[in-house]
Amino acid sequence: MYMKRTILSLVMMAGIVLLLTNCSDRKAEKRIAELESRLAQLETNKGATATPSALTPSLDATAAPVAEEKPEGPLPIAQFDKIEHDFGTVNEGAKVSYVYKIKNTGEAPLIIQNAQPSCGCTVPTWTKEPIPVGGSGSVTAEFDTNGKGGIQNKTITVTANTWPKTTTLRFKAMVTPKDQQNGPTK
Repeated sequence: MYMKRTILSLVMMAGIVLLLTNCSDRKAEKRIAELESRLAQLETNKGATATPSALTPSLDATAAPVAEEKPEGPLPIAQFDKIEHDFGTVNEGAKVSYVYKIKNTGEAPLIIQNAQPSCGCTVPTWTKEPIPVGGSGSVTAEFDTNGKGGIQNKTITVTANTWPKTTTLRFKAMVTPKDQQNGPTK
């Protein structure tokens, strides 16, 4: 009796696996047929100019990237006092920071959703609460120069409920390496 159940269970499992494999084979066969059809269509139109949409197979409507559209209604405007800062020459190992000031000159509260640095040596902090129309806020960039000798160019991408959604803040510094801070060695 136990042996019969085991054999029956194995046969049923094999049937399920076969069924699932068969379904995925049908999808693959359908996709291959679509691609072969497009290839044949392109080969018959060799002399004609192919459009980009004819060259790109469509998997489904959700796979194509969709450009974001400007939202309707009143929007905030993030007006930065400046978007580039030069720290000048700094010694390696120093932590320097700069505050980028923002004023909301739009028609709705400004919400800074994120501030993403270009590398781990930069730590941004920003105004977390909504900035009212006419109000001010900030994004602070703290740059750790440890292990960063030479010319450094870094960015912070600020994402907010503005149009466009992102603003890129930049800063640069000339970092004097530790081995060169006491003058040339003899």
